[in-house]
Amino acid sequence: MTGPAASPLRKERLDRFLFFSRAVKSRTLAQKIIETGAVRVNSEKTDRSDYKIGAGDVLTMSIHGRILVWRILDPGTRRGPASEAQGLYEDLSPPAPPRAERSAYEMAIAERPAGAGRPTKKQRRETDRLRDGDPD
Repeated sequence: MTGPAASPLRKERLDRFLFFSRAVKSRTLAQKIIETGAVRVNSEKTDRSDYKIGAGDVLTMSIHGRILVWRILDPGTRRGPASEAQGLYEDLSPPAPPRAERSAYEMAIAERPAGAGRPTKKQRRETDRLRDGDPD
């Protein structure tokens, strides 16, 4: 195999790599994530989406509420299927915490006490009857 894809020294833009590896859905989203400082290359924070990365570099990212640590194996040449994208990096990320160890805040987000929030249609009709004085 010859050409630029065979060269181990080939470098790619950071935003393009995040797009090719399917870490994000679009290059625009990749640029926004990089500009917020959520990505480190070899332990150095970067805010430049045109930062050149290649094989052997280690990315530490905070994406979708998780910390991801990837060692780049190949910078890639296109956004292919997911199986091809997973071959571009080695995942060194720590495992996600078990559900029992998640914070109380995360657990409380989905919970809602009974009766809280918007009234149901039946409750609204009962309130209207009381307000209008309708004995029905």
